[in-house]
Amino acid sequence: MHMGKLQPTKPLLILLYGMPGSGKTFVARQLCEAITAAHIQGDRIRAELFEKPTYSKEENHIVASLMTYMASEFLQAGVSVIFDTNVMRLSQRRALRNLALKANAEPLLVWLQIDADSAYSRAKKRDRRKTDDRYAQEMTPEVFQQLLGGMQNPDTTEPFIVLSGKHVFLTQKSAITRYLIGKRLVNLETAMPPLSKPGLINLVPNPAAGRVDMARRNISIR
Repeated sequence: MHMGKLQPTKPLLILLYGMPGSGKTFVARQLCEAITAAHIQGDRIRAELFEKPTYSKEENHIVASLMTYMASEFLQAGVSVIFDTNVMRLSQRRALRNLALKANAEPLLVWLQIDADSAYSRAKKRDRRKTDDRYAQEMTPEVFQQLLGGMQNPDTTEPFIVLSGKHVFLTQKSAITRYLIGKRLVNLETAMPPLSKPGLINLVPNPAAGRVDMARRNISIR
């Protein structure tokens, strides 16, 4: 039976960490289908700001600053955020955690683990025709090693959960859901399958009749 979207009991700031090719954008997109949250996608923002991205220090700063500003605005408005970029540095994650706490939101780091060979094999085969690869950085061995060299693994002061980058999303989602339920960060009623109420079935408008604006959805920045 189809499950409804999980409704957070307070705004969440879900951060992603992992090697290029570990599946961060895939997980972020799928999470937005499972949890009521805004998807702030760094690669897409970069592509829309810069016709030919260079991934320079200045360019990275502009993208990170805009993502942080957008996340702050959503959290302050009570909307959860999936922060879809690789938050590689301890200082970056610390600043984002502080931003979340200031907005009375709950930060959570999702660490997608995968071996380097599998990660690079995925990253170098990115297909622009696929949703999750459309804005991704072109990957060479040099770029891959440079990115790996800039990563700082989470320490014991950070709230994080570990997922396998090789597992299917259903397994990954179950692990995240268990964590959120354990911390009482989602409404348990929304984790249950929606039940139809007798006598109300015929009151649901037919989209084909033009009475439902299907374009109106939960806030999502992809």
